[in-house]
Amino acid sequence: MKRQIPALASLLVVAAVLCVLPFILSDYNIYLAAQVGIFFVAVLGLNILTGYTGQISIGHGAFMAIGGYTTAVMSRDHHTNLVVTMLMALAICFVVGLIVGLPALRFSGVYLALVTFALAVSVPFIPLQYSTFLGGVGGVTSSEEVSNLWIYVAAWTCSAISFLLAWLLLRGRLGRAFRAIRDSEIAAVASGVELPVYKTLAFGISAAYAGVAGSLFVLATNGFANPDEFGIFLSLQLLVGAAIAGLGSLWGILAGAAFVGLLPQVSSSVPVIGHDQGRDVVFGAAVILVMLLLPDGFAGLVARLRRLARA
Repeated sequence: MKRQIPALASLLVVAAVLCVLPFILSDYNIYLAAQVGIFFVAVLGLNILTGYTGQISIGHGAFMAIGGYTTAVMSRDHHTNLVVTMLMALAICFVVGLIVGLPALRFSGVYLALVTFALAVSVPFIPLQYSTFLGGVGGVTSSEEVSNLWIYVAAWTCSAISFLLAWLLLRGRLGRAFRAIRDSEIAAVASGVELPVYKTLAFGISAAYAGVAGSLFVLATNGFANPDEFGIFLSLQLLVGAAIAGLGSLWGILAGAAFVGLLPQVSSSVPVIGHDQGRDVVFGAAVILVMLLLPDGFAGLVARLRRLARA
């Protein structure tokens, strides 16, 4: 119980700061803070898959695309309530994640990464093939536009709910099974863990989180879903965010989300010799620097600080 008090206090401080921020930030900075909340949900979902079960995915941008297009199409064609479209995105991406997880049972490591990479590359081309319904290159625009404050509240409300659900799931039997699979599949099977069930379930849960994040991602861009927004770079951003957060821990997710949510905006204004925009160069250099300084991510840094405090 004593160990949980500092964590609970930290959560309360973060919650208090998030409640105050809308009253002191400009409209644009509220938008940036909302972006961090959106990436929080997506990185959290990826960490459940990669950090807790050891299944590497470079395809979560594809699940975000499915969630984003679900919201845009349902809003445009059926004028569905935006919150309901998020729930639909969650359900659809959960099912798609289970389907993707089935063939992924035969792969692991770099081979699984290549399978999910193929998913990330192929899904953005689907709207181009079905342009009548999905808008093609022109994309799809929802029937409703929401303010940056609405996005901020929705993003961080979803983040809080997602974090609570992840914490409840991972601290119980499901979390123990996931960690057993990550540490040793042979030992997990010997302990009675059914690999096909838990590995596909991890894919489904992770994809559901990404679907909600994709729905919010589209709403943050004035309800506009476009294939270019869900390219492979988005999937790589999520993987970088999970690594910086610290794989296998929930306590660094905010740091990872802030890194991938804010750094591209900051780095785009940094001049680099020989480049019109230094965004990619600065982003890559920052990732290398952070990984050198924090090989275990932000969660590893927190763990080291706790050990020093006890010493």
